[in-house]
Amino acid sequence: MKPVRTPLLIGTAVIAVAIVSLVLLLPEPIAVESAPVHFGPLEVTVEDQAETRSHDRYVVAAPVAGRLLRVLLRDGDAVTAGQAVAVLAPVPLSARERDEAVARVDAAAATGKSTQAQLQRALEDEAQARRELDRLSKLATEGLASEQNLDQARTRVATLGLTVTAARHQRRSAEAQLREARAALSAVRRMRAGRAATVTVRSPAAGRVLRVLEPSERVIGSGTPIMTIADLTHLEVVAEMLTSQAVRVAPGMPALLLDWGGNHPLRARVERVEPYGFTKISALGVEEKRSNVILDFVDPPGSLGDGYRVIARIIVWQSAHVLRAPLSAIFRCGSQWCAYVIDHKRARLRHIRIGHHNDDAVEILGGLRDGERVITHPPNEIFDGARVSVTPP
Repeated sequence: MKPVRTPLLIGTAVIAVAIVSLVLLLPEPIAVESAPVHFGPLEVTVEDQAETRSHDRYVVAAPVAGRLLRVLLRDGDAVTAGQAVAVLAPVPLSARERDEAVARVDAAAATGKSTQAQLQRALEDEAQARRELDRLSKLATEGLASEQNLDQARTRVATLGLTVTAARHQRRSAEAQLREARAALSAVRRMRAGRAATVTVRSPAAGRVLRVLEPSERVIGSGTPIMTIADLTHLEVVAEMLTSQAVRVAPGMPALLLDWGGNHPLRARVERVEPYGFTKISALGVEEKRSNVILDFVDPPGSLGDGYRVIARIIVWQSAHVLRAPLSAIFRCGSQWCAYVIDHKRARLRHIRIGHHNDDAVEILGGLRDGERVITHPPNEIFDGARVSVTPP
């Protein structure tokens, strides 16, 4: 029988107890959530509440003081250019009011000449833009012009086409105002001659009645609004954006219209950013500086009308292939940006460089590689080299 080697057994037991004790004394791994770093598309957007409005809206007002006969039109009725929409029985006018009627005719005539000049200028600008588009199209076929310049030329032609349409509407409106002013002056002259007269107020353009402001018969003063008429076939969207967001927006940027009531977003394009800011009080009572951003529809507006609420989301930057990581994984460490990478079940601190970002993801310019996993929402107890265990999402 072999003797028992007591010292060897004792040494082995001591080593085993030490290993078990060391394992038991090690801290538990920190439970974390993770996400991969990978290549993919990225969009940077700004969005705010907006509403639709007619590009061409007209307020029909009383050309003279008098008794307004009951208006038979109702909200939503269609009208044609020159259609009679209201009738006024003028009250006797003083010499000053007669002079004002003559002055209104002169002012309307001057406005008509001004709108005619604006229309002519818009037509010339559109013709020049079309010639430039034709020139760039020929250069593009030869590889001498970029697609971006060609798209900009197409956008300019489309924008100037809308400007021409607006100028034509303004000219028709000026012509209607001149007819109304002459009709009012004619009524004044007939009254001075002792003949009873009425003034017919006509629609300045074809469209629909948005709202009848004075439906009942009553005496009104000169210049009192009677109804609002608009062309609902040409709608635009107005978004009152914070000036800090509006400075990032430029004409031609694509946009999406959300929460308008349909099953899918509507495409739109930024037409212009108005160059003035105004103060608006928020729901929390905070003063905010905002500016109007005007968008044109790319998709048909469907059943939208004037003054309907939508959400305007404008794409200020986009790329189809960037290295991206979750925004929740990025944090500041001193003057740099950092993230924790999982390496063999341990957290490793990385200094990184970032680019564009939105509310969900961030563009990685350096410090991370495709396929690595980063810790999202890193807990306060995490540190470089800490043991971690990834919890399932």
